[in-house]
Amino acid sequence: MEKLRQHFSRIKIPQPSDAVYKDECMYSFDSPDSITGLYVCLNTFLGFGRKYVLDYSNKSGNCVFLHRTRTRREVPSEKEAEPDKKIARLAIGVEGGFNPDVGAKKYEYSTTLAVVILPDFEVITLPNDDLPQLVLESVLGVEKAEGALQQAAANCGGGSWDGEVRQISRHADSIQQLDNGVKVPPKGWQCSQCDLTDNLWMNLTDGAIHCGRRQLDGSGGNNHAVEHYDQTKYPLAVKLGTITADGKADVYSYAEDDMVIDPHLVKHLAHFGINVSVMEKTEKTMAELEIDFNQRVWEYSRLTESGQKLVPMFGPGYTGLRNLGNSCYVNSVMQVLLTVPPLAERYYISGPERLAAVEPKRIPQDFDAQMAKLAIGLLSGEYSKAPADYDPSSAAEVDIDELQPGIAPGFFRSVVGSQHPEFSTKKQQDAMEYLEHVLKLMERSSLKAGLPDPGHCFRFGVEDKFVCSASGCVRYVERSDLYLPLPVPLEAATNKLQVQEYNQRKLDAEKLGNRFTEDAVRSSIPYEACISKMVAPEVLTAYSSAAKASVPMTKTTRITTCPDYLFIQLVKFDVTETWEPVKLDVSVRMPDTLHLSVLRSAGRPEGEKTLPDDSADQPTPAAAPVIDEAVVKQLCDMGFPVEACKKAVHFTGNCGADAAMNWIMEHMNDPDFSLPLVTSTQSTAGDSFTASAEGLMMLESMGFTEPQARLALRETQNNLERAADWLFSHQPELEQLVARHEQGAAAAAALPTHAHMPNFTDGSSKYELVAFISHMGTSIHVGHYVCHIKKDGQWTIFNDNKVSKSVDPPIDLGYLYLYKRAAS
Repeated sequence: MEKLRQHFSRIKIPQPSDAVYKDECMYSFDSPDSITGLYVCLNTFLGFGRKYVLDYSNKSGNCVFLHRTRTRREVPSEKEAEPDKKIARLAIGVEGGFNPDVGAKKYEYSTTLAVVILPDFEVITLPNDDLPQLVLESVLGVEKAEGALQQAAANCGGGSWDGEVRQISRHADSIQQLDNGVKVPPKGWQCSQCDLTDNLWMNLTDGAIHCGRRQLDGSGGNNHAVEHYDQTKYPLAVKLGTITADGKADVYSYAEDDMVIDPHLVKHLAHFGINVSVMEKTEKTMAELEIDFNQRVWEYSRLTESGQKLVPMFGPGYTGLRNLGNSCYVNSVMQVLLTVPPLAERYYISGPERLAAVEPKRIPQDFDAQMAKLAIGLLSGEYSKAPADYDPSSAAEVDIDELQPGIAPGFFRSVVGSQHPEFSTKKQQDAMEYLEHVLKLMERSSLKAGLPDPGHCFRFGVEDKFVCSASGCVRYVERSDLYLPLPVPLEAATNKLQVQEYNQRKLDAEKLGNRFTEDAVRSSIPYEACISKMVAPEVLTAYSSAAKASVPMTKTTRITTCPDYLFIQLVKFDVTETWEPVKLDVSVRMPDTLHLSVLRSAGRPEGEKTLPDDSADQPTPAAAPVIDEAVVKQLCDMGFPVEACKKAVHFTGNCGADAAMNWIMEHMNDPDFSLPLVTSTQSTAGDSFTASAEGLMMLESMGFTEPQARLALRETQNNLERAADWLFSHQPELEQLVARHEQGAAAAAALPTHAHMPNFTDGSSKYELVAFISHMGTSIHVGHYVCHIKKDGQWTIFNDNKVSKSVDPPIDLGYLYLYKRAAS
């Protein structure tokens, strides 16, 4: 006790404002569940594993710690697991929904506490009534406090997800129903524009009945319901076949772009003569259709290889990541990224040094520190050790969750998500968007630290060439990118007849009310067709400074450099009738060896005439890419504001509808989403804009010049986050943009054509497949991600915490593919 009294002055009682790190080490993934437990400082309430606590104590002078160790005991199940229990809700982790833990063992936990005094690790077991009151209150405060890890998880939302939760429509109370004499019978409906008799939607304003949208496989409807909305702007429609006797039904709000609740539905239906008490549900609701898709065993089994006897893998590079509630997209992306040597070098080899340079209490909020901590956890093998009694040759079934508990990237997910409105939630997200976000944060932190960006190995140059049909003049737009979006042309399927026959059999079975159990027949698209689609010229309508008018232009896209590592995204997502991305159900067998010479730019031929720079009529490509009016119209037809559509095309470098749609999905909640597009050519030095002083300071601290920072803030109306994004996305042309803004078009044109382009890694256009990420589900907001990584010539599947030798890698069903440049 004498040693304890020597340190009284440094012992504190945690206050409500104090973060208490009692569940995980600041430097590692050691926890109270680890063999050596966790030591919580009773001065700062920071947690440390045995490997780090003594060094921290010596540096800080804090010597009194609460030692927490936790043991678990399996709780006998009261009844057998129900793997075949009927799924009744479009949900995860709630009653009646998909249960990710079905069949999992249940445990109860007990925590052992002790006060430990360093440097001699003198132990005072608890409870102990002889301890001073201050120490007892400090220990009690730590135990009662919500752990910082739990707080971080709470900030990301709950672990469950309910896809059937809907909001009351803002039009439900105010909708005007026309007294037009329309009376709708209880059955026998047909679209008023065609002969379809199912998937029918009745508009609640005028009682008009129309078919739903055409789906990607040709089923569904003929788009007549949405066309009716476009003409009338009547906002609400009910799906007739889903009306039940208790007054429930699917209601869709075109104005709100979502399925909604109409609390007055019974009254609104009665206006058109529909008595809900005699109605009978005859069609599946939208939620039921989604459930059917997500239960397709053929896809889940194939992607997770669940029908195979998978052998667990252990050791360095074979550590899994626990699912923290729809975090599979985080897990898959980070497993793949940290296999790339430049990233492993920065965050694993140099990781301990990087962690040591950060003040301990800042580690949970420091991106670089969390990257280093995650890399060490995944690549060291410290958390992937086979039990001494494990026999991989045994025929007995093994519990992989027991053998491979994995590590939980709670603080990593929190620090990455804190800088993004979507990734800070526990909703499912798009792995490609998350990959871009992580690489963007990596680039920022590297620039701020004055270090090379390890993600530079993915970046490559892209050249868009526009040819004016009226004059023959050309314009080149150079930009950089981090991945190659590869289109998926459904029209190139080699098994169209088989797919049509399958869809017809499925439709016939559903009409008869029979259960359809056939394995799905998906469209098989040759990889060569995807490449051909990408290299083919695209015709668009755009302004020509030579013709002084909007004319047809031919656009071709080529890559100017081949990076060390190349991400390829198969563009499998489109938009459903509820404005959500939906996945194309296709099979594309990506090659093990990839040759990209056909995509390589051949340079600029001599004798080409360049489109004149007529800034009085049209901005130059560097300031604003040629805006494809056809893409803008296509997006507007989907219901998005015209100014937002122009921005989407502008900020994605005119890369087509898919890229523009991705931008829209990411920026729909921006406060200026619908405001007019403002480019640097529309701004003048004499206008009233004043750049935010704080924004200038922050952007300059990232390494940008004052003129660059000022221009970025002007372009984004002083939105700091978007200004940083603008700077990073416009790095290749920053010099020309600043020159144009400050000195005019002539000064910008005088700059060397290629001087502003960054130095890319470049080499052979031959690549080898080293990893791919797969997704199951109808859209990016539902489903599950897994990844496969080739290590030492053997494919390994990473399915959250489960890491196993792959038996049948589903290369044809991937979404993101990582290629490494092959040796010459």
